Amino acid sequence: MLAVIRLKGHALVRREVEDTLKMLSLKKKNTLVILPRTDSILGMLRKTETMVTWGEVDEDVIKQFNDKKIIRLKSPRKGLKSVKTFYPKGELGYRGKEINELIKRMI
Repeated sequence: MLAVIRLKGHALVRREVEDTLKMLSLKKKNTLVILPRTDSILGMLRKTETMVTWGEVDEDVIKQFNDKKIIRLKSPRKGLKSVKTFYPKGELGYRGKEINELIKRMI
């Protein structure tokens, strides 16, 4: 399972990227979605990688949300590095298991 978090808002977003985010149920900033790992989902994530971060989520993190698929989060404690560059220098894009640490900071 993949956890996907939208980190950027609506300003200056191309129409096709915004439509893809809506298909992923990421309509607002700081929204978390738990999705299955399929080729179509990965393609959608690559298309929206300038707006989101994602990675493999642990089962204990999923259990905290009581089987909800769309979760609204707070801004992370200690803030974000940069929402303009990709992980590990910034926050955007694929981050693997490190997504769990970001989720724990945002709960």
